[in-house]
Amino acid sequence: MRALVTGATGFVGRYLLEALDASGVETLACGGPNDADAFPIDLADPASLRAALDLARPDVVFHLAAQTFVPDALAAPEATYRANVLGVAHLTQAMREYAGGGERLPRLLFTSSAEVYGAQSPDRFPLVETTPPNPSNPYAASKAAAEMLLLGEARAYGLDVVIARAFNHIGPGQSDRFVVANFAAQLARIAAGSEPTMYVGNLDAKRDFLDVRDVVAAYVALATHGARGETYNIASGAARSIRELLRELIIAAHVPVEVRDDPARMRPSDVPLFVGDNGKLRAATGWAPSIPFTRSIREIWEAALRHAQGDTGPSSR
Repeated sequence: MRALVTGATGFVGRYLLEALDASGVETLACGGPNDADAFPIDLADPASLRAALDLARPDVVFHLAAQTFVPDALAAPEATYRANVLGVAHLTQAMREYAGGGERLPRLLFTSSAEVYGAQSPDRFPLVETTPPNPSNPYAASKAAAEMLLLGEARAYGLDVVIARAFNHIGPGQSDRFVVANFAAQLARIAAGSEPTMYVGNLDAKRDFLDVRDVVAAYVALATHGARGETYNIASGAARSIRELLRELIIAAHVPVEVRDDPARMRPSDVPLFVGDNGKLRAATGWAPSIPFTRSIREIWEAALRHAQGDTGPSSR
């Protein structure tokens, strides 16, 4: 199998490349125009996407490239829609042109987000794929719109698309703009001698956390075994509070801290509970989570500590 991966140099993309390489997949890693470690593409330029397709001649395209940070989407919604909706439209245009040149239309594995579900009544949890979307921020709205675009193109043009709605994923090397990595980075600075005060947002929210390595394993499985035009949750099926997560990190770090609320870290559209049902994914692929939550937390902490100590080699991702 040959694959093309957009967003290949990002947090999830790097892990996906490792998983594909371990599976013997020939892969073209694509990144931004200024990304020296990948083939350059621009989601605003269908010609650059077509060039990547011509080079890779893929059986499957993994589309990871997107604006993924909710606060950035709240601050700049139009830019988010351009990247996450128009970027998808440009990619499918390039794929149609590629197939029109005599090549077979590749499968598209689209990495959507469980954020599309938004706020739901308690009786709907764990969420299933037929739960009506209810996006509560521009990022979620952009992903929901992209899903509709892709399903429309599947019906109109025969696009072979599989949609993956991943819930919260964590792992070593994630940007500290995200909650788990941010907590680990704060603790690492404290361990290095900084003031022993941690600043937090809403600790009562409950989320469905999966290790990023389990997430990309699901992506690879869906690329082969997912059904055309179907949507799949990638979830652990268990909800953990942010408070529990913080407690596990503090235990791993073994440093005394004072925890303080930071109003700037509170999201106005935050939902209190978010957990998904993974039964459809399991039935289609045989996938199951393999990395325990405690191992993820320990390795996130160790990576943050190495980074704080100045080790930026491969082990710190």
